[in-house]
Amino acid sequence: MCGIVGILGASEVAPRLVDALKRLEYRGYDSAGVAVLVDGTLERRREEGKLRNLDAALGKNPLAGTSGIGHTRWATHGGPSTRNAHPHMAGRVAVVHNGIIENYLELRAEIEGFGSVLESDTDTEMVAHLVNRELDNGSTPKDAVAAVLPRLHGAFALAFLFAGEDNIMIGARKGSPLAIGHGEGEMFFGSDAIALSPFTDRITYLEEGDWAVLTRTSVEVFDAQNAPVSRGESKSSVTSALIDKGNFRHFMAKEIHEQPEVIGHTLSRYIDFGTRKASVPGIETAGFDKISRVIISACGTAYYAGLVAKYWFEKYARLPVEIDVASEFRYRETPVSEDEFALFISQSGETADTLASLRYCKQNGARIGAVVNVAESTIARESDVVFQTIAGPEIGVASTKAFTCQLAVLAALAVQAGRIRGVLSEEQESELVGALAEIPGYAVQALKREVEIERLSQSLSKAPNALYLGRGTNFPLALEGALKLKELSYIHAEGYAAGELKHGPIALIDENMPVFVIAPYDGIYSKTVSNMQEVAARGGRIVLLTDARGAAESGNAADDVVIMPDVPEIAAPIVYALPVQLISYHTAVFMGTDVDQPRNLAKSVTVE
Repeated sequence: MCGIVGILGASEVAPRLVDALKRLEYRGYDSAGVAVLVDGTLERRREEGKLRNLDAALGKNPLAGTSGIGHTRWATHGGPSTRNAHPHMAGRVAVVHNGIIENYLELRAEIEGFGSVLESDTDTEMVAHLVNRELDNGSTPKDAVAAVLPRLHGAFALAFLFAGEDNIMIGARKGSPLAIGHGEGEMFFGSDAIALSPFTDRITYLEEGDWAVLTRTSVEVFDAQNAPVSRGESKSSVTSALIDKGNFRHFMAKEIHEQPEVIGHTLSRYIDFGTRKASVPGIETAGFDKISRVIISACGTAYYAGLVAKYWFEKYARLPVEIDVASEFRYRETPVSEDEFALFISQSGETADTLASLRYCKQNGARIGAVVNVAESTIARESDVVFQTIAGPEIGVASTKAFTCQLAVLAALAVQAGRIRGVLSEEQESELVGALAEIPGYAVQALKREVEIERLSQSLSKAPNALYLGRGTNFPLALEGALKLKELSYIHAEGYAAGELKHGPIALIDENMPVFVIAPYDGIYSKTVSNMQEVAARGGRIVLLTDARGAAESGNAADDVVIMPDVPEIAAPIVYALPVQLISYHTAVFMGTDVDQPRNLAKSVTVE
């Protein structure tokens, strides 16, 4: 994940920027850079690779100035290179950016139409040009940024520095985190508290849609409608900065809200946002053009990610998929051959049953792949190819952002497998990859339903049992929803394929049984509505998660409807995971349970 630091300081900032960026290395990056105001002029140093390269460059060519911005970049638009490294500059503007500008092609065409020459392959450079054009038209820095922000679609955190303006720095956030640090005669921006911990423990966390104007002695914060707002200041412990909850009540809440950012960063490794092609590193090792079958094994939430992937691989790549929970797979001596690809999914990369299953397949000659969040884990080390998720540290025991990042990887993998096998045309690949590229923006929209979900969860917290229903890729999501509710609130819940309702679960339906129906409007929506009508006829309370068309087509069967954005089919399991998580989270909060550390559960199960 990209890291952002900004300093309006009382001493030279270049060494301090590098020090702060070192504290963001855990987020992952492939290049780094700083921009500093030197006698009113913007100057920068950028280097591909690790921060030591940037440090060395500054040693040879120092930058003397007290105002600056810095960045560690995880490549999205444009590969890792010095020319694509941040900060990006245009005229009097320098900017650093974390996230993805989804409409950058449209903005690029506009900027090139002005006659501007672009120096990089990034979406970020568009932001610098747009703001600089506003300055050229007579706007102040504050007005220029205010004019440009509404034009940017996607998820982003931004920090701006302006030539000739030594006492102003502007930052903004939408879907990606950004914090303000308060010093004595100094002010700071940072992606999180750990970046600012060498300078201050006084932190203000910007909320979704906020943007802020800093001077060395003042802060002005505005919301998405440009109305002035007040955001509280909190104390951050330096020793616990790495696992700081920020302005969230629980780690789980923070990690739910980090998903637009981390999904975007994970996708950036596996798809090309510019060409709309899947581009999975190491995919040749999987041998998708030659294998006869994919074997998937995992535990818990990771297993449900694998279940969704089964639908994707079979639909988009026409590849048969065998999937089982690792604790069963490792013992049932399933036939495995050399012409098969075995894929193991684990957040920690240390799950004991999953590791044992991996070793069984390896002994039997299968190619081995791993979807993990920890690149140096045992499962990663013992695999032939690793498809890493870029979720960052996940502190909450109940998996949230790790799950959606796993889905992001698996979706890209299935699409490229389909292209390799000749199942998908170039046009179909472009359409699917385009849908994946829009997921961070859809996730931001999904999180806007939180207030109504919180209100809904208060009454649901009184239920002794719950049922989750879904069809297609929404069936694994129903299983995941039931698991989350059990884990967090200790309410008994079950997930079922909606078509199985009449084969047993319908006996449980009464007025005390909430039934969650996950049903975006798609080719099988009408079938799910029929099942929903069966629940309604028996007095069950229905909570429907659907889009606007699905809501209109549902009649009056549902007691409550959470209306989601209209998303492409391949994106639905990832986007709909967010309200499912929020339902469980807020229900647990009302129940008074330990949300981050539910009883009897551990983050990583490293013993059988």
